[in-house]
Amino acid sequence: MLSHLHTHVVSELQQSSRTDTVFVVTAVLFNLVVLGINWGVAAASHGPDRDATKDLILAVLVVATVLINFFCLRALQAGRHTRAKLTGGLIALYKDQAIDRYYDPQLLDAYGARNKLFVAVLVVLAVIATVVPLLERLGG
Repeated sequence: MLSHLHTHVVSELQQSSRTDTVFVVTAVLFNLVVLGINWGVAAASHGPDRDATKDLILAVLVVATVLINFFCLRALQAGRHTRAKLTGGLIALYKDQAIDRYYDPQLLDAYGARNKLFVAVLVVLAVIATVVPLLERLGG
């Protein structure tokens, strides 16, 4: 039974890591694509053919960018909490079996650092994807 439980917890940890990776890769690609789209819309929003519709489109795209990034960050936060609970249970299992000395607790710090870096990358890209088009629109 312990072997089955261990396999299940490790499988859940792997699934959580894969899910985070998918969220991060998708959010990075989304931010880069939306940066180009928003910048193009912002650049078209000034000049002789300027109309309020282009400004409205830009506003909707910027709001969508902020919301999608917010949801991705919340998903990463949920994944971090899930992994902390699963890892805590795994460590407790190891302690009960007197094999906890084989699990390096610094791995938990590495997981946390990785998560913080993922969040930092997403925040920076989200800011760039929203601010740069707005600067183009306001500066043009």
